[in-house]
Amino acid sequence: MRKKWILTIAGILVVVGVSAVAVGPVMSDVETPDYDVVSSDGAFEVRQYPPIIIAEVTLDGSRKDAIGDGFRLLADYIFGNNKVKQDIAMTAPVQQQKSTEIAMTAPVQQQSSGDEWTVSFVMPSKYSMETLPDPVNQRVSLKQVPAKKYVVITFAGTTSDENVQEHEEKLKTYITDNSLSVFGPPKYAFYNPPWTLPSMRRNEVMMEIQD
Repeated sequence: MRKKWILTIAGILVVVGVSAVAVGPVMSDVETPDYDVVSSDGAFEVRQYPPIIIAEVTLDGSRKDAIGDGFRLLADYIFGNNKVKQDIAMTAPVQQQKSTEIAMTAPVQQQSSGDEWTVSFVMPSKYSMETLPDPVNQRVSLKQVPAKKYVVITFAGTTSDENVQEHEEKLKTYITDNSLSVFGPPKYAFYNPPWTLPSMRRNEVMMEIQD
């Protein structure tokens, strides 16, 4: 019996290990924002991002609750709760507005907004503000973001408040030590689905650099 349990547990560990290894290829198929690395120092980078379009929603509550609820609202939009823009001639009959599915991207981003949290997805690069479908849910909004420069720390592990706060403090120390001028609240970026092993996750804390 003991041997049977050992074999069962070993089998489960193999499945978990294979699943974790598979996360890499799966995530590599998901579009992530393009950027240029200005400088790199271990876990820290200074990045220049081009203009992007985001879909965002603002919620109150704890950070964990806000990102969970925000993710669901944004996923609802990209998976079809939207209206495709159509140019209809004045003489044409009224047509039913169609919806479309937008490809999933990574990361999901979160930033403090006063007493609330703004959660966002970067839209696939093939879209413009003119071609993106309109959200049906009025809580979701589309926004054009200009080019920006960020200083970023990348880290693994869970998305717990303790882990995020620890690396936010490390980033702030790096900013001070390197005499960087930043402004605004930090932005958190989480790249992986929740079933990803903590050691294989990519998380980031970002702060905008003021040139």
